[in-house]
Amino acid sequence: MDERVSSGARSRRPAPLPARVVLAVAAAVVALLLAACEAPGRTVTDDRGPVPAAPGPSPYGVVFLGPGDCSSRGPVIREVFCRSEKAAATVLARHLGTPSSGPPCPDATDFVLHVSETGTGARSRLTTGYACMRNLEPPHPGDPGQGGGPLTVVGDCVTASRAGEVTETACADAGGRAPRYRVESAVRRRAQCPDDTDLFVSLRGEKPVGCARRSTGW
Repeated sequence: MDERVSSGARSRRPAPLPARVVLAVAAAVVALLLAACEAPGRTVTDDRGPVPAAPGPSPYGVVFLGPGDCSSRGPVIREVFCRSEKAAATVLARHLGTPSSGPPCPDATDFVLHVSETGTGARSRLTTGYACMRNLEPPHPGDPGQGGGPLTVVGDCVTASRAGEVTETACADAGGRAPRYRVESAVRRRAQCPDDTDLFVSLRGEKPVGCARRSTGW
């Protein structure tokens, strides 16, 4: 007999899947659920607590002598990898402008580099400014009492002239006849210095007044 299906006839139901096919589909679903539970983005509880990420240097070459970068030593200063045998100092801070008008360098600064990056090859907007540098190895003239560095900090020793200027000198230096003073503390105003202060020294930063006492041990 000739069978015909009109547009209004009911569609036939699909044949049921064999048992083996049903089992295979179920296994695939379980595998997908397990994979989702073991995704790399899961959160793991660690009794030791989270380990903070160490601040690293700026990407090499993006900012010329940016914080954390390293420089070579010599007549021509170049940015080098900090693990390079040519690396001599690291950048503690990098600012625009000049050291006299810009933010002060950190107390641990050994020397200051005046940076001027010009031309079409300039890699950053920090084209003119200064970098506060610290030697990777001793000596560290910027440390208190060492007699060097671009800043006068608490613990440094100075000699005073009649013109009202002071010159930093090493505290351990036994030479010289000029009176020597040691900066004992730093305050915001002169009135906050101790009564036995012998000399006021101009510093930089939030506490611009150094309270110095005359040293008698030399």
